[in-house]
Amino acid sequence: MDLRSISDNQKAEYNKTVTHVVQSWEWGEFRKTMGLVLRYGFYQDNKLKSAFTITLHKIPFSSQFVGFLPKGPLPDKDLADGLEKIGKENNCAFIKVETDITTDQTGHYSMDPRFTPSPKEMYYKHNILVDLTPSEEELLQKMNSKTRYNVRLAQKKGVWVEERTDDEGFKIFLKLHFATTQRQGFYSHNQWYHKTVWELLKSHKMARILIGFYKPPGAKKPQALSAWMVYNFKDTLYYPYGASSDEHREVMANNLVAWEAIKLGKKMGLKWFDMWGVLPPGYDQKDPRSGFTRFKEGYGGKRVEYLGTFDLVFNDQLYWMFTFVDKVTPLKVFLLKMFGK
Repeated sequence: MDLRSISDNQKAEYNKTVTHVVQSWEWGEFRKTMGLVLRYGFYQDNKLKSAFTITLHKIPFSSQFVGFLPKGPLPDKDLADGLEKIGKENNCAFIKVETDITTDQTGHYSMDPRFTPSPKEMYYKHNILVDLTPSEEELLQKMNSKTRYNVRLAQKKGVWVEERTDDEGFKIFLKLHFATTQRQGFYSHNQWYHKTVWELLKSHKMARILIGFYKPPGAKKPQALSAWMVYNFKDTLYYPYGASSDEHREVMANNLVAWEAIKLGKKMGLKWFDMWGVLPPGYDQKDPRSGFTRFKEGYGGKRVEYLGTFDLVFNDQLYWMFTFVDKVTPLKVFLLKMFGK
């Protein structure tokens, strides 16, 4: 197929072709605030067959770049040929490809041997997708019994959930988000990152915040106990960021927020609720990520496994130096800042 650059007047055609919110035109506009963004499409008989956005990131102490293609098409011969051309034109040491293709979608296609399995996965290889097409009662019945109990307990305790797109709602989310990251000790993007992506996607009606409130007995004001930022693109609602207070955990506000997110997706006429990533089956219960994996499993979605992350390498020496440094230093934070997981 013929590789061509995508121009600004092809936004609608481009969005029809890509499959994930981080490949959307709007997400690409957000990424432009952080670096170089390139959009390409593969054409056959003068028709756009597949498309993708790639971002370029300067490697410190080097004249070369890393290319990153998140949640893109199958890493087949066409993509390898196209990325080799892009890599050469843009002085890339390597290009990292994170496909949005699941293991049961590959069909008769085969991956190109030029792609090497990457030692650094940028997104979770496993995920849970909740089918939003059944009725609310059917969705409740598909839940784990404990999850269903917690949803009803939150309702009984008087928790309520508000859908917000105002500045105050964002501030509530941000305060809870950073409190959660500090309490649980995991990396998060800074305030500028969250504010920029929020404002841009919100302007295109692609982002909302759901906040779970609770008024304890005798309290003068309600408290925000849980806040989620969700994105919508095409037929899917995505749950990339969640946050919760350490107070009044017994009222299960987070469970009700999740249920209200599912109901929101149904109200919007969407087909899927994408929970953004979980640990693989048989995960270690002592893993710090096991808690959110169990939480997501409780909502009765189907597990999917993606093909994973692959690297197309042009400069072996710089690539392996980069990989080695990643193993012996806290480069994970640097990579996440670069690639915007």
